[in-house]
Formats: sequence, C-alpha cells, structure tokens
Amino acid sequence: MAQKTGKLKIKKGDLVQVITGAKQERGGDRGKQGKVLKVFPETNRVLVEGINRITKHTKATQHEGHSHGGGIQVVEAPLHISNVAIVDPETKKPTRVGYRTETVERDGRQRTVRIRVAKSSGKDL
Repeated sequence: MAQKTGKLKIKKGDLVQVITGAKQERGGDRGKQGKVLKVFPETNRVLVEGINRITKHTKATQHEGHSHGGGIQVVEAPLHISNVAIVDPETKKPTRVGYRTETVERDGRQRTVRIRVAKSSGKDL
C-alpha cells in the first residue's frame, strides 16, 4: 500500500547536503552538496545534481527518424528525502526548515504568506 505524502519542505532548485550513507573516503556521497533537479512527492524522493550516480546500460534504439546509440551512461538516481537536508545560506551547513507567516497586501487585499526559513540562522530560504 502506498504511503500518504504530505507537503514536502524541499523544493526544486534548493541546495541540499547528503546527511546519511557511506562517507566520501569510502566512495559514498555523505557530506556532498548539490542542487535539487527534480522532486518526486509521490515516492518522497529527490534527484540531486552530481549525487547518487549510477551506471545505466542502454540498448540502441531507433525512434522516428533519428537513432540513439546504446552504451553505458552515468546518471543520477533519486534519493529518499530523509537522507538530505537543506543547506543554510549563511553557514553553508545542513539545517532544518521552519516557516514564518507574513501579511502582505496584494490587489488591495490582505494575504497571509508562508516563508521558508532556516532554523539555525533564521535566514530566508
């Protein structure tokens, strides 16, 4: 049965750091930072630039006039969202995400907006 997903605190374009897994000395990705390329909320996973790279063997195909040569490609694979943390823009270290509400006047009406902030420094994300 699929797990229910709530609102995710990590968005596309965020700078994140891998907080679990094998250390870099052992060939792992723990401690590495990268930009989020895509978020998969249905499976609670994120695709991070330069992290969790795998080798993929592709078969040569021929689609609508242009052919694609096969071979071995190195691509990023999705990570579970619990294995990464957002990087604080001030300290460049992993932090948790909090929210601050502000009332903004737009189109002559009062609107309440939620702004993501870093828990450690209080800076906007």
